[in-house]
Amino acid sequence: MDTSHENVTGSTFRHRFDFEGANKVRSEGTCGRIRLSILVFVCCFAVMTGRLVMLGFASPAVASSRSGAQDAMDAARPDIIDRNGEILATDIRTASIFAEPQKIVDIDEAVDALTGVFPDLKSTWLRKRLAGKGSFTWIKREVTPRQQQAVHEAGIPGLGFLHENRRFYPAGNTASHILGLVNVDNQGIAGMEKYIDDSGLSVLHDTGFARSRDQEPVQLSVDIRVQHALRDELSKNMKKFKAIAAAGIVLDVETGEVIGMASLPDYDPNDPKNAQKPDRLNRMTAGVYEMGSVFKTITMAMALDSGQVTISDSFDARQPLRVKGATINDFHAKKRILSVPEIFIYSSNIGTAKMALKVGRENHKAFLRKTHLLDRLQTELPESRSPSFPKKWTDLSTMTISFGHGLTVAPIQLAATAAALVNDGMYIGPTFLKRDKTSIKGETERLVSTETSAAMRYLLRLNAEKGSGKRSRVDGYFVGGKTGTAEKVVNGKYSHNRLRNSFLAAFPMDKPKYVVLVILDEPKGLKETYGYATAGVNAAPTVGSIIRRVGPILGVMPRYEQEFVPTVAASF
Repeated sequence: MDTSHENVTGSTFRHRFDFEGANKVRSEGTCGRIRLSILVFVCCFAVMTGRLVMLGFASPAVASSRSGAQDAMDAARPDIIDRNGEILATDIRTASIFAEPQKIVDIDEAVDALTGVFPDLKSTWLRKRLAGKGSFTWIKREVTPRQQQAVHEAGIPGLGFLHENRRFYPAGNTASHILGLVNVDNQGIAGMEKYIDDSGLSVLHDTGFARSRDQEPVQLSVDIRVQHALRDELSKNMKKFKAIAAAGIVLDVETGEVIGMASLPDYDPNDPKNAQKPDRLNRMTAGVYEMGSVFKTITMAMALDSGQVTISDSFDARQPLRVKGATINDFHAKKRILSVPEIFIYSSNIGTAKMALKVGRENHKAFLRKTHLLDRLQTELPESRSPSFPKKWTDLSTMTISFGHGLTVAPIQLAATAAALVNDGMYIGPTFLKRDKTSIKGETERLVSTETSAAMRYLLRLNAEKGSGKRSRVDGYFVGGKTGTAEKVVNGKYSHNRLRNSFLAAFPMDKPKYVVLVILDEPKGLKETYGYATAGVNAAPTVGSIIRRVGPILGVMPRYEQEFVPTVAASF
């Protein structure tokens, strides 16, 4: 037997056995490691699954609160633009800070960090909020990028950020009473912002269809250039005459569009902390006032249109009127018989009251209702009030209301009616939305005849030339207007020292395009006005300054030919 062959064979067998054994050992070790890895992965997934289950069942409010908040904050609003396409209101993205109290490890540390970034947050309020049992709570809405970064760098567990749309008003205070404002959830609560919500945006938000920032913009009738000039002149003259408030409007007499409207004091809708103060009231739409002698414009139109009075008539103004213990005097009494034009340019209370009595109290009341001065005026702005007038309309009521006492109206109402008196007699409801002449067909109504309108243009121009409105004159613009100096009621009595002055104007009077109405509340007499504080020395020149600035903007260029005074139809 070959032993060498056996040795080789045995050696080979042993080597093979050793190799297979080693492979078996390695294979078993590998399988063990694989099983261990699988176990680790299973454990990890189990922990993750458990965590998801915990979040899903143990704290549903966290997800739902955060999701609900984000849904609300994603709601977008359409831009608001002026008649020329300039942006007046738009959305910008900003961050808000929230907390999940159950994740706050060290409340004191969180309070110190947050109050360091937001000094306006009270520590006691914040500590109570962070120690609450809720799963989601707001800490600060609409923070700046710098504040967000500071909170982020503080690295406090349990604090997070949600991004939302914030309303931004590039012009600040300039058109605040028109635009209104939104609340912290970007919902309109005043002005045109509320109108937009009430017109269907809030429904879109509720149903989730207002998420896009590409919504069609809302175009207003306002010209931001005119708006700025109007507000600037009101502010200057409010300070000059030391008035406590001022307001004004520029109205297109052909379309009823509000081109500009301001009320001072106002507020910044970007920081509306003062918006709710009583003196921030929108005096043009939400306030109602006795307008004083500017109301004689309405009475004069009524008398002429009734056919009971002609422009060639005269009335005896030599003696005061005494009715039921009341005495009606003239401020600058002429103590003579006055013609109808003289009654207007001298602002005779006696003559105006007698004209109204000739028309009759029932016809007087009917005419005021026809001219929309006894009902609440509806515009896009939600801020409005109803006029007030005597429940029992007597002859004395007709007499006092004829010259602007005993009836309160919103100034925008008076401006809209005045527009009809100079535009050939057609009333057009005022609007804050852009529209043209073609869109008002069927929405106009005749208030007075074309002849009456011509007579009113004549009288208004005459008053600016020779009467109390002389300081409203602007070369080349043919301004016409009427002053009003109304004593304010204090403790149930009229106060001689507290006046609410106004000037109602239109231009150019040969073919009026715009009505301008200005109010100054409690202006003071100055050295240059010889101590007088009546409308002729403050409200009238304020209107003149406004027309001088806005005329060229509106495309009404001055004409320097011979001064224009409208003629009156022979029938008057």
